[in-house]
Amino acid sequence: MLISLRRTLLVVFLAVAAFALSHQPSVAQESTTAVASEVRNLLAEGAKLEEGKRWSEAIRHYESALRTHPQQSEFVQRVELARVHLDLGRRYHDRSFIESLAQMTPNESSSLYADILLKIQSHYVHSPDWQDLVRRGILNLDVALTESVFLNHHFQQVDLVAIDRFRRSLRELYRIHPANDYRRASEVANLIAETAKRDLGLNHSTVMAEFTSGAAGGLDTYSAYLTGHQLSEVFSQIEGNFVGLGVELKTEEHRLHIVNVIPGGPAAEGGVRGGQTILAVDGQAVAQISPDAAADMLKGEEGSSVTLTLGNPNGQAQQVRLVRKRVDVPSVVDVSILDQENGIGYLRVTSFQKTTTRDIDNALWDLHRQGMRSLIFDVRGNPGGLLTASVEIADKFISTGTIVSTRGRSSAEDYDYRAHSVGTWRVPLIVLIDGDSASASEIFAGAIRDHQRGQVIGQRSYGKGSVQGIFPMDRYHVGVRLTTAKFYSPSGQPISDRGVTPTIAVPVQQLTAKPNDAGQLVAATTHDAVLRTGLQVARDQLSRR
Repeated sequence: MLISLRRTLLVVFLAVAAFALSHQPSVAQESTTAVASEVRNLLAEGAKLEEGKRWSEAIRHYESALRTHPQQSEFVQRVELARVHLDLGRRYHDRSFIESLAQMTPNESSSLYADILLKIQSHYVHSPDWQDLVRRGILNLDVALTESVFLNHHFQQVDLVAIDRFRRSLRELYRIHPANDYRRASEVANLIAETAKRDLGLNHSTVMAEFTSGAAGGLDTYSAYLTGHQLSEVFSQIEGNFVGLGVELKTEEHRLHIVNVIPGGPAAEGGVRGGQTILAVDGQAVAQISPDAAADMLKGEEGSSVTLTLGNPNGQAQQVRLVRKRVDVPSVVDVSILDQENGIGYLRVTSFQKTTTRDIDNALWDLHRQGMRSLIFDVRGNPGGLLTASVEIADKFISTGTIVSTRGRSSAEDYDYRAHSVGTWRVPLIVLIDGDSASASEIFAGAIRDHQRGQVIGQRSYGKGSVQGIFPMDRYHVGVRLTTAKFYSPSGQPISDRGVTPTIAVPVQQLTAKPNDAGQLVAATTHDAVLRTGLQVARDQLSRR
């Protein structure tokens, strides 16, 4: 069009104007540029965590980035890769895994892989993508061949040239051997195991172990292969006890932060306090071996000991020797009347386990005897637990209607859990949630919110709206955890990736340590905006009544 104009001057003017306009960033362009810059910065931060082998922190970092930028596929890939690295390190620091690896014959390792694929075919919530499960097995093996913990265990002398050549061949094997069912997936895995034995001298069972772990771990965030020790830990958590030191940890750069100390555990008896940091384990500095590896070193058999170097808030360091023992984990803590004048009770549920229903009953009657007229029910930081426990507790406050519905690929997983009017507490209720309230916590909070049974205060919950089943493989002394269903709130809303939205939102606030007694709890309200809001709402409700 510009060429057809008669006056050259006008042509030049329009051309310059067009050029100028094309180089003026629009609001959309500026927004896109800002997002791209933020994504680059997030990836750079994640790369630093990966370089330091701080895999747990990397996973949290990328998951947080995904919540802000859900369309960025690179974050998904980085989460997957970080999980593979983390799981590998944990397996090779797990004595039960090392022992099973040494004892398992090639036929047994192949049979275990096939059996787990059959479990996936029968019970997994979605129809599995067999080709993708093979890809995940290859990814596991590929990552293992880059990690010193794997190489040092299996090779007396590492031939990096041969390993690099084999890693390149994995991509070609994946391309020319597609898998469209579990039998073909099993055949491809065994073919790669035979190739690895021929080219690298790797034991057949070693390779099949990576495919087995990859098959379960590649399904979703919550499905996983469980070593013998991990399987025992899962059942211990359900029962409400475990062998360990009795500390709740958070990984930080070059150290482990002690968030909470369980009363009666070895750490509490040894004088360890919340707010301290673990700088070294048995003389090995956390900064050198990575926080994840250090956390794994805290685990061990009952009666065994470990020496910790602790950092105090004042900058001084101290050493303490602790003996691991079985620790009973209370699921209901900090039971108290926060406001004596108004009778506002408080309790915190740390997890939903077999003992939780009984513990809640005891706590409620204890508060009732102290004059409870309103209740603040805190599930912040609660990662979940047993679905049935959360249903039973929600049933104590909801008289009729659906509490939660589950839906799976199999009709056997479809169920509507309903409330019963008998034994319902009528006390005004406030539920506190945050971004770490997940799974069973979200079932409880979602039911309270949808039935308008009480106010839900805090931040949007995590969004883990799935049910997992534990399948022991007794023949091999291992197990597998599989997602078998998704759950939905009473209003029919999915919880997965959405979470429970509070009725009263309070911005995120960091607390350095959890209070350990009622006196500290009352004092903590000054700094705890969510709890402070809950108290005010409870007082307002009571004044209106």
